Amino acid sequence: MNRISFAFRSFFSILFGGSLPSDIALAFGYSKPMPVRAANPVPAPVVKKEAPVAGPNDGAVQMLALLQREGRLIDFLMEDIAAYSDDQVGAAVRDVHAQSKQVLERYLRIGPVIDGVEGDFTKTNGLPASAIRLIGNVPPNGKAPGGLLRHKGWKAEKVELPASTTGQILTPAEIEVE
Repeated sequence: MNRISFAFRSFFSILFGGSLPSDIALAFGYSKPMPVRAANPVPAPVVKKEAPVAGPNDGAVQMLALLQREGRLIDFLMEDIAAYSDDQVGAAVRDVHAQSKQVLERYLRIGPVIDGVEGDFTKTNGLPASAIRLIGNVPPNGKAPGGLLRHKGWKAEKVELPASTTGQILTPAEIEVE
């Protein structure tokens, strides 16, 4: 369950913030722990409270709410599927997949990071370090002139989310009145 949480947090953090959360990067060895520094004795300035501004987290919650509303993605992920047959799970996945894909196509324009043919040699020069992840026999310096493209990667080229009024509620509870 922890890997699923990491996957969703990573996806939405990269999608809306452009970077991997530091705790996840640290957990998978993509960064080193920062040295602990002594606390600064200078008091922080008093800041006037202003109206909250929508940020990347709001967009992540809103996108997750849309995936739940249209494709019931959270319901599927939170369900214990161990008791179901592969045929039952497969049938459920087809519907969740189709509906979730429609949500992505409606509110995002997603494109490849590298528009090349997987399996072909690809140069790494000119690409930002955050756009690629080297795998295999990576040199000790962590840089290589190129290698075989194993996955094109994904980037959000355009995000057009509707106005949100639900705050942190991903989907409201449903109560049937008799």
